[in-house]
Amino acid sequence: MQAHGKVLKYGDNVDTDVIIPARYLNSFDAKELASHAMVDIDPTFVERVNDGDLIVAGKNFGCGSSREHAPLALKTAGISCIIADSFARIFYRNAINIGLAICECPEAVAEIAEGDEVKVDYDTGVITDVTTQKTYQAQPFPPFIQKIITEGGLVNYLNNQE
Repeated sequence: MQAHGKVLKYGDNVDTDVIIPARYLNSFDAKELASHAMVDIDPTFVERVNDGDLIVAGKNFGCGSSREHAPLALKTAGISCIIADSFARIFYRNAINIGLAICECPEAVAEIAEGDEVKVDYDTGVITDVTTQKTYQAQPFPPFIQKIITEGGLVNYLNNQE
C-alpha cells in the first residue's frame, strides 16, 4: 500500500480552523467540506490539489479543535497522505479513524519542496522524493492501522470484520 502524488507544503501549527473553517461546518457532506479545505491558509488549494497528492507540513499539524471534519475535508479533496514533523494528538486519531494516512518524519519535512513528486510506502515507512531521488524513513504503520486505512476508516474496518 502506498501514496504517490505531488506535494503541497505548509508550515507549523496548521490548525483545524484553517483546514476547514467553522463557517463551513453547517454541512456534513464530505464533498462540500472538501470544496472549502484550506481556504483560509491557501485559497488556491482546492484548485491545485489532485487525487493522490500529499501534504508536507511542520510541527503540530491539526492543532486546535477536535473536529473530525478537518481530516475528512482533506481526504475528500484528494490528499492521500500527510507527512509532518508532528501531529496534534486528536487530529492524528481522527485521521486514522477516517482512513487518511499520516506519517511523522522531520527529515523529509525539512527537505521535500512544494511541487515535488513523492511516494510513501506504508509497509516499510520509506518516503521517496521522486524529484530529488532522496529517501527518508518514517515509522511504518502497524498491520491493523494499514487495514483501517485500506478499508477507508475505522467504521468500514469494523463493519467488514467477521
